Amino acid sequence: MHADAATAAVMERYRRFADGEAPGRSEVYRAWAEAVARRADVTAVFVGIPETRRQPPLVFAVTRMLGAPTDTDDWSAWVIDHAHDLVSEVSRRSLQTNEPLRCAALLPALSTVDGPIALLEIGASAGLCLYPDRYSYRYDEGPSLDPPGGVSPVVLTSRMRGAPRTRLPDVVWRAGIDLAPLDARDAADRRFLTALPWPGETGRVERIAAALDVAAADPPTLVRGDATRPGVIAALAEQAPAGVTLVITTPGVFPHIPRAGREALRGALAEIDAVWITIDPPTLPDAWHPPLDGDAWRGFVLAIDGRPVADVDPLGASVEWRAGQSPTRG
Repeated sequence: MHADAATAAVMERYRRFADGEAPGRSEVYRAWAEAVARRADVTAVFVGIPETRRQPPLVFAVTRMLGAPTDTDDWSAWVIDHAHDLVSEVSRRSLQTNEPLRCAALLPALSTVDGPIALLEIGASAGLCLYPDRYSYRYDEGPSLDPPGGVSPVVLTSRMRGAPRTRLPDVVWRAGIDLAPLDARDAADRRFLTALPWPGETGRVERIAAALDVAAADPPTLVRGDATRPGVIAALAEQAPAGVTLVITTPGVFPHIPRAGREALRGALAEIDAVWITIDPPTLPDAWHPPLDGDAWRGFVLAIDGRPVADVDPLGASVEWRAGQSPTRG
């Protein structure tokens, strides 16, 4: 792309973010995006970032990870002074929202599976959603649950309506696969994950930090790889111990995979003797058969083996059980 065109594209991308995505969620990110959109010296730094890594939440998180100040003018000066470090770090990172609260949405589905279970997550990041048995849960209109040892350092608060009996799973093996897995014991990876929540999102940083401690104390098996490639997920699934129920989860993963890859992955999952639990948007093309009526769903779809069972917040803040009454179209 020509330099002038690249500059215009960056300015427009960050202007859209400042006007349409950041307001009401993060005033800090809105102001930073405006600075990128109007200051040529800041824009020039962002043009040097690979186009596939220019997402505002990713770049902003990396600046915070590297120690950038919050004040917009100071932040802009920091970006210019640390351009090389910023471009280098962003170029090797990707958005990896490893939100342990998603376990609060997964738990009702996990509760329908007879244990003990082997848990395998696709798109696992640092594996924070591989510990549903180690966290405490406080559901509005639902149960309060704690691990056998007492209240967990990670307490997940969520709204629940109509779910079946919910219980902690008996997880005896946990593993994950990711294009770029992160290590809960690595200081840089911890800084990155705790920088991903937007400024002003109360409680998320503390929750992620506590979950990182849980994962660091008993690390899961994490494999670097592309689960859409032939044989990759089957090879990892074969490592699960015999005599247990294998559960494969894909929370929020499919929207980030091109259609051909989604089809390949679903085909691979169908050939594995496992329960498949996923969280996906109702409007995801080719995901639901028959297609869902997206207008009838407020959030994302929690599904078991492709069968929608609940309307959930994509990050786990709410669960509305809808098994047996999932509106479809067609």
